[in-house]
Amino acid sequence: MTLVRPIAITMGDPAGIGPEIIAQVFRRQPHWSSRCVVVGDVRVLREAAALTGGRLPLAVLQDWSDVAQVPSGALPVLPIPGDRPPIQRGAVSAAAGLMGADSIRLAAQAALSGQVSAIVTAPINKAAFQAAGVDHPGHTEFFQSLAADHLGKSVDELPVRMMLSNHELNTVLVSIHVSLRQAMELITLPRLLETCRMTHHHFTVRRGQPRCRIAVAGLNPHAGEGGLFGTEEIEVIEPTIRAARQEGMEVSGPWPPDTVFMQARLGAYDAVVAMYHDQGLIPVKYMGLAHGVNTTLGLPFLRTSPDHGTAFDLAGTGRADPASLEAAIQVALAGLPP
Repeated sequence: MTLVRPIAITMGDPAGIGPEIIAQVFRRQPHWSSRCVVVGDVRVLREAAALTGGRLPLAVLQDWSDVAQVPSGALPVLPIPGDRPPIQRGAVSAAAGLMGADSIRLAAQAALSGQVSAIVTAPINKAAFQAAGVDHPGHTEFFQSLAADHLGKSVDELPVRMMLSNHELNTVLVSIHVSLRQAMELITLPRLLETCRMTHHHFTVRRGQPRCRIAVAGLNPHAGEGGLFGTEEIEVIEPTIRAARQEGMEVSGPWPPDTVFMQARLGAYDAVVAMYHDQGLIPVKYMGLAHGVNTTLGLPFLRTSPDHGTAFDLAGTGRADPASLEAAIQVALAGLPP
């Protein structure tokens, strides 16, 4: 059975490994040809298909629904509009940043209008975004802005969070792409409580789990050691946990950051709420970068991505590992009709 609403896969930065790993994934999973649509530049994707070896015909679509007719083993592509200049692999350029941004916009419009059921994004380069005049530090903030505009809201009215996962650990971040000093300022009761709510909703509603055990990491060494090493745990984190419990959430902590991830890995918790970007990402990436998946919580559609960057040093070699992208697509497909 084919899906009426496919999953959109954005091409990512065409100078990076995104197009290559997309081509590799479709070779490994030929039955996805009628379930997923790649949004990007036909020439770039055709070159990526040739670069990675073997036969992989492109099926150029006019509409999202055309994917139902794509034969198994083909690479379905919905082209981004306009004539695009050739891209130099492994190099930052405004042209590459604009192509990546345009593929994101097209996929987001489709998700927000109900034409696709989820979005999986190949990696973009933040410097290329800046060169192209894209005023967002990453995918998460870009999608937040596009969704907020569609819903007639400000970005503050549509909070989003980043969740990084592998086979052993799920970590949700209170703050994302800000300086460490700014991240400390963002540790407030309303923001932390909203993070717990979004984590609880994702697991119990979107995933359909009967319960979600959330561990909240402390900010300071040993979770503050009763105020000896900082008072944020006492003043902000503990009151937030009490408020979350009053709302019926299964939340505990604050736990020492140097041990809570190990406890979650052993199965004590379904997710860990981390106070800032590196606190949460280092353990996830150390435990399994090859199969890591990034999920954006809070959007009106499901969005996942691989847990790695554009890898310009590997671009054009055909040696990039597609496992993380494959895992991100599998997460997006989970729970949908087979």
